[in-house]
Amino acid sequence: RSLASCIFCKIIKSEIPSFKLVETELSYSFLDIGPLSKGHAVIIPKYHGEKLHDIPDEYLTDAMPIAKKIAQALGCVDYNILQNNGEISHQVVKHVHFHVIPKPNAEEGLIVGWPQQKPTMDELKAIHEEIKTRL
Repeated sequence: RSLASCIFCKIIKSEIPSFKLVETELSYSFLDIGPLSKGHAVIIPKYHGEKLHDIPDEYLTDAMPIAKKIAQALGCVDYNILQNNGEISHQVVKHVHFHVIPKPNAEEGLIVGWPQQKPTMDELKAIHEEIKTRL
């Protein structure tokens, strides 16, 4: 499944050039043209879906071994695998994608704020039960 107006679907079809790294029947990966660090790569399923829950499992299963291969090829000691869902979660291209972002030092790569909450054990128990009933 693809979307004619999607930039990532166009990259998969070679309508837009890319610096391809790994391609399988289900996935396509390439260097990010706006990298956060040297070797920053993107992995996209060859199935158009805006959010993770829109993508069939076999495409998701194919993507993570590619992320691992890229991280190993880059010789990364520290790195992030990032996948955002929705505009307020910082998703810019509305096609599921995974970033492999090397973290060579404190200044380069992904910089993350982590506004940790402090729920009570009772609140955690209630959230846990709610989620379990939906799984």
